[in-house]
Amino acid sequence: MAYDLEEQEQLASLKAWWAKYGNVTSWVLIAGLAAYSGWNGWKYYEREQAAKASALYDEVQTALASKDAAKIQRATADMQSRFASTAYASMTAFAAAKQAFEANDLKTAKTQLQWVVEHGNEEHKALARIRLAGVLLDEKAYDEALKVLAVETPAQFASAVADRKGDVLAAQNKLAEARAAYTAALNASDKKNPGRQLIQIKLEAIGGTAPAEQPKGAA
Repeated sequence: MAYDLEEQEQLASLKAWWAKYGNVTSWVLIAGLAAYSGWNGWKYYEREQAAKASALYDEVQTALASKDAAKIQRATADMQSRFASTAYASMTAFAAAKQAFEANDLKTAKTQLQWVVEHGNEEHKALARIRLAGVLLDEKAYDEALKVLAVETPAQFASAVADRKGDVLAAQNKLAEARAAYTAALNASDKKNPGRQLIQIKLEAIGGTAPAEQPKGAA
């Protein structure tokens, strides 16, 4: 009897607790399960999208090999409309921009690079800005090129950005500023970077001097 009474008291306590907190607890559990389910569903969706984008990217490569400009642009537009969130979309835009640039279609090249600037990840955006500034340099749109480069970029692109700024400033005959940019490019580049020699040649061509290397152990 005592056991039955104790059991009844526990049941009554449970009912009272459930009446007060049960509904909230249920919603928390449901929300947690929904989030877990949604996360797994999203990861599956991402994998599926990447697989489809990869297949379409193969078609882009075939079009590039054939140098069929119209087909390349159609495939690129298809990739960007269907799989804009994947890296394949930026890779396709870069490839399409390169093909257009080589065909002297600077307008299309700029359009594709601008797409990456607006939709790519941070690394792709930085690379697209450097290449877009190069196209604008060819068009002698110097101020616009400098504007494209005047944004914060990941540290690993600091040398390339400064180098491109130097090219634009040198083309404007702003030699002091160009020397400063090339010097910054050298300072930011890895000592093993094969591109350092070209930067140094450009710097010296406009009357600059490469910064002396710090001896090992120097502060």
